[in-house]
Amino acid sequence: MSKRTPQPAMAEGCSVPRRVGTIRPWEQATPEACAVPVEAARTSVHEQEVAHRDETSGRQGNQPAWLWGAVTTGGTGCVVRRSRGGPVARALVGERCGGLWVTDRSSADNGYPVRWRQRCGAHGLRDVAARRDRGGCAEASGDAVLAHAHQMCPWWHRVRAGTLQRSTLRSSRSPMRREVERLLDAGSRCGVPQTDGTCRDLLKRREAWWTVVHVHGVAPTKKTAERALRPGVLWRKGSFGTQRDEGSRVVESLMTVVATVKPQQRHVFAYLTAACEAALRGEAAPSLLPVSDQQSQAVA
Repeated sequence: MSKRTPQPAMAEGCSVPRRVGTIRPWEQATPEACAVPVEAARTSVHEQEVAHRDETSGRQGNQPAWLWGAVTTGGTGCVVRRSRGGPVARALVGERCGGLWVTDRSSADNGYPVRWRQRCGAHGLRDVAARRDRGGCAEASGDAVLAHAHQMCPWWHRVRAGTLQRSTLRSSRSPMRREVERLLDAGSRCGVPQTDGTCRDLLKRREAWWTVVHVHGVAPTKKTAERALRPGVLWRKGSFGTQRDEGSRVVESLMTVVATVKPQQRHVFAYLTAACEAALRGEAAPSLLPVSDQQSQAVA
């Protein structure tokens, strides 16, 4: 019988030949070795002032499931759940979270106060563009709203770069806000049911579209969360999800490690190796958190 060829990806990533049969023990041992730092990373999310939250669909067995992620400057927490509802979102970011959420227009976030949210501007622009494409009375006002929104982006980039004061952005954008809301109010009465509904929804949560103007550290989109979950999306497309709860726990643990370590320019496989070696020696696994957050937790 001929030898089975080692999996190229495993051989390249680990620098030693590995066969598929060796993966199962790793799946069980690695999350156990990382359990404490993974829980610390998830808990750190509850203490941050701004959290970027997103979820992506997948499968567990024959049922739908979602990979959730909450990304902060301190750490990232990821979980896999069979629900896309508000209780999962609140548990992920913290029931008593007093910070700001940067999210999409998912109904899971509607229980959180609008004044403490920043809705993703990219999603809002898609809604407005869809409204404009319906034609009729909505086309001209949709073009006007999009024009105002596109003016906003360069100003925010200047604030982030430090070449423009936030107070200047705030005062200069006030007339824009009034005009955009006037256009949306007019659009909510244009007589096209879909357009009316879109405009009413945008106006209902109007405060959440302008948080970026007033609060430092808030971005106008949730791209930070989308980038953090991108490895999970690629994994899902190649593996078609998990079969049992045990597999989902492995995914959420490793995704928490990947999404927390990579922004710190730390090597993911080197961290996992160090965590497993520490477990074999009976020692604590290294922390996932940045040094500054480790010091804050030690003081607390």
